[in-house]
Amino acid sequence: MTSPLAVGGNRARWEDLPESVHAVIERAVGGRVIGAASQPGGFSPAMASVLTLADGRTVFAKAVTEERSEYAAGAIRRETDILAGLPPRVPAPALIWGGDHIDEAGDWAIMVTEAVDGWTPAQPWQPDELRRFLDAATVLADSLTPAPFPAPAVAEDPDFVGNWATLTHPHLDELVELEFGWVAATEGDALLHGDLRADNFLLTRTGFTVVDWPAACLGVRWLDLMISLPSVAMHGGGDAEALWSAHPLSREADPGAVDSVLATLAGYFLARAVLPPVPLLPTLRDFQRAQGEVALRWLSGRRGWS
Repeated sequence: MTSPLAVGGNRARWEDLPESVHAVIERAVGGRVIGAASQPGGFSPAMASVLTLADGRTVFAKAVTEERSEYAAGAIRRETDILAGLPPRVPAPALIWGGDHIDEAGDWAIMVTEAVDGWTPAQPWQPDELRRFLDAATVLADSLTPAPFPAPAVAEDPDFVGNWATLTHPHLDELVELEFGWVAATEGDALLHGDLRADNFLLTRTGFTVVDWPAACLGVRWLDLMISLPSVAMHGGGDAEALWSAHPLSREADPGAVDSVLATLAGYFLARAVLPPVPLLPTLRDFQRAQGEVALRWLSGRRGWS
């Protein structure tokens, strides 16, 4: 069975936006937009497009109203703040402008960054691109430890805990106990991207750029890699445990902490997979289910469960 891709669908497009929003973005970039290429990847109904300007420059812009998606609007505002604080050494897009705009269509959250000349890795994964992605996890960890600015700890997010209490499994008591260790397992002083996947990663001729930063938080250095591996494995990247154990960051992790993280991730994804569909994002629940199943199989292998 083909694994679901990280494409939520129903993105707004440049031509869907009112002229007042066009005008805000054109003032921010100092040029008239003559072309727009929508970027379909990711789970957001916001506009996300590479814009071509009359003078030949290109920029990347996101925009959405709170009425269309309060969550997406909040994510754009958080990402604006994160990008404004990231030091130049971090491989992330440079922020050009971010702010709010109110018109008859609603309360808009808008962000404009540089347009990265790059491409997302092929899915299923190709060996060279996968190698570059896995190497990038170390670069991110080294670039963002210690964190360059204060941020909430990943353990402060209440969505990650208590999920196994709503699920069933032959080893439920053990899963609940492992999930209880999430806070201690993830404690650290690194700034994490928080959502490292192929659709948030651009390969370039000289390196890579990581995009989509609203989930940035504090935690242990190796957590971004672990969060990424369920999606890597389900899209043909190989066995998650083999990828993990071969990676330099795995040598920094206590095995018990790894199991606690895997139990928590599996519970988080599987509990969300059975919630009602998200309006405008019909594929999200299947994507969460697939990641949860990979994480649970990975944990089962480590624990010797049948």
